[in-house]
Amino acid sequence: MEEILTLRRYLEEHRYDEALQIAVELGEMSKNDKITRIGSYAKILLLHLIKQAAERRSTRSWELSIEEAVDQIAEANDRRNAGGFYLQPEELMEILQSKYLKALKYTASEALEGQFSAQEIAAKVNKEDILQAALQLILEEQHNL
Repeated sequence: MEEILTLRRYLEEHRYDEALQIAVELGEMSKNDKITRIGSYAKILLLHLIKQAAERRSTRSWELSIEEAVDQIAEANDRRNAGGFYLQPEELMEILQSKYLKALKYTASEALEGQFSAQEIAAKVNKEDILQAALQLILEEQHNL
């Protein structure tokens, strides 16, 4: 909030270079918040996709969690007023890749009654297929916005 007040003051004082710097910082803060939110939902999305692959089955609960995570990612990534998206597919994939190991660790405690380690679960699934499936779900949802 302080940044907005400072931005206003700079504009009123015709200090445009300083105002522009504040605007850039606010934009970066906003994008970082979007990335954090997308990352949180990406972990949930991956967890359930890994569980489906490891157990070779699905439940309605997992499917609803996948749907909700995809919806939240697409919503967070949507630039409603300006159009387009904050993150391009390559950047979304980077986030998915960065969250994969964490999701795998969570999956190990949930999938197959927690009988297998993260490494054993990893051997049961195809990481690239899961990452591609996750990205495809997100991109399809974004297309529907």
